[in-house]
Amino acid sequence: MSDLVSKTCKPCEGGVTPLNDDSVRALLPSLNNWNTNGTAIFKEFSFKSYYQTIAFVNAVAWMAHKENHHPNLSVGFKQCVVQYTTHAINGLSENDFICAAKVDALVS
Repeated sequence: MSDLVSKTCKPCEGGVTPLNDDSVRALLPSLNNWNTNGTAIFKEFSFKSYYQTIAFVNAVAWMAHKENHHPNLSVGFKQCVVQYTTHAINGLSENDFICAAKVDALVS
């Protein structure tokens, strides 16, 4: 499990430079099969039932509230796509990777 799980998100109100491509490439292997488009990281999670999907969504929402860092969620019948980006800086921050690692921990 990634040491990112033990970290806590730091408030980000802008004025910080987004992670560069080298930093993103260095952090991405700490996660379990997440992808990037350069400004966000994302992963699709699949479940056996709608109930399990919604339970996962609620767990992610609780964690996001605790970390004060919120993902974009696309929810379907048996899947959920979780996408993180730091809107205040229009790119990726360590917070995105911390929360993604915590989402991975929810399903491990």
